[in-house]
Amino acid sequence: MQDQENQELSQQGNGAAPQQADAATAAAANEAAQASAGQAGVPPTADTSVQSELEAQLSATEAKLAEMHDAFMRAKADAENIRRRAQEDVSKAHKFAIESFAEAMVPVRDSLEMALKVESQTVEAIREGVEMTLKQLTAAFEKNRLVEVMPQAGEKLDPNKHQAVAVVPSEQEANTVVAVLQKGYMIADRLLRPAIVTAAAPK
Repeated sequence: MQDQENQELSQQGNGAAPQQADAATAAAANEAAQASAGQAGVPPTADTSVQSELEAQLSATEAKLAEMHDAFMRAKADAENIRRRAQEDVSKAHKFAIESFAEAMVPVRDSLEMALKVESQTVEAIREGVEMTLKQLTAAFEKNRLVEVMPQAGEKLDPNKHQAVAVVPSEQEANTVVAVLQKGYMIADRLLRPAIVTAAAPK
């Protein structure tokens, strides 16, 4: 009889174990479901904040690039305008310089033509006419900044303005101008023609 009671208790115990296991499994599944549901309901605030910040930075960068592009295009247009104006100014300067010189030379031509029309002239009249024409020519040169290069005897030889075609014995210091064979000319600061001179030989 005792064996029969032990057998019944054993059967009751074996039946309770599966029930407890099933309950534990169900509880675990319920907790997992609740946890999953909780995670799904939580908004991804961190990811959203990073994305918004990146989008803001991208927009700012695009705006900056557009601004820089506009500035570059304006600078390019300004440079092109300056270059074009400079070319026009140079062209006008050349044109006006030629016109100015031509205008100054016209009276010289007029004087020469008038002198040729006179059939009979005395030497004195011819001389006076030539002197008047020379004055007109000198005035035209001065107006256009065309100046003579006429060194004095004893002046130091300057290879930038003088061209020595001969070296001659002289009491002067060596490498100085002895005589001017042909005067030179400068226009503004540019040498147009050097003065042709003879230079003193070394002693």
